[in-house]
Amino acid sequence: MDQQAHPTRTTLPGIGTRYDLTTDGGKHVSVVVHNDGRRFLGFHDPDDDDNCKDSVPLDPGEAAALAQLLFPAQIDPVHGEIEIDLVTEHILVTAKSPYSGRTLGDTQARSRTGASIVAVLRRTGATPSPTPDFRFATGDTLVVVGTREGVDAVYDLIAGG
Repeated sequence: MDQQAHPTRTTLPGIGTRYDLTTDGGKHVSVVVHNDGRRFLGFHDPDDDDNCKDSVPLDPGEAAALAQLLFPAQIDPVHGEIEIDLVTEHILVTAKSPYSGRTLGDTQARSRTGASIVAVLRRTGATPSPTPDFRFATGDTLVVVGTREGVDAVYDLIAGG
């Protein structure tokens, strides 16, 4: 797909906004962003715009995770005597997480993994630099910064892996 490709935008009165993109391969993909924050990823018949072949509902955390997978934020390497590549990831706290309902301090994430939970995104807003007594809830999205290995270890810790 051309890096300069831009989706078209269509207002859906009473629903939200639909963004459509046709890939260089002729595939038609749309994202419908509902007014309440829900998102649906849709796959359309390129010959019939009204024919949605399949759709995938995404809650805000899932949409953020998908966006992160498609375009991960890379922090420029730290230069000096040692070069360290840092990444940032969004990690969803699910109902299956052993830390849902528990505090950031309970995870001991930084000492166990070397990566830092630098913010928590919640439907009601963002909490930058959460303190050790910050209590996680199902649906929270953790913003984690560290080495690839450290961030992966935080994912395993939060997911219960």
